[in-house]
Amino acid sequence: MVPVPLIRRNYIVKKLRRCNAFSPQTAVTFEEAGVFNPHGFPGVTRMMILQKRLVETNEGRYYLQPR
Repeated sequence: MVPVPLIRRNYIVKKLRRCNAFSPQTAVTFEEAGVFNPHGFPGVTRMMILQKRLVETNEGRYYLQPR
């Protein structure tokens, strides 16, 4: 069985990739990216930021950190 945080992480990554959110200039809100329940699972969002997978801008927008 796959844990819910992993599913959520992959879902966010997929949505941000579809929006080409890869820099501060192309960052989007979760709502703009079409993320279901955008304010749900705040722990997953924090974990992604701490792992440097996700970057949050001062305006509450997000983009994927290049690997």
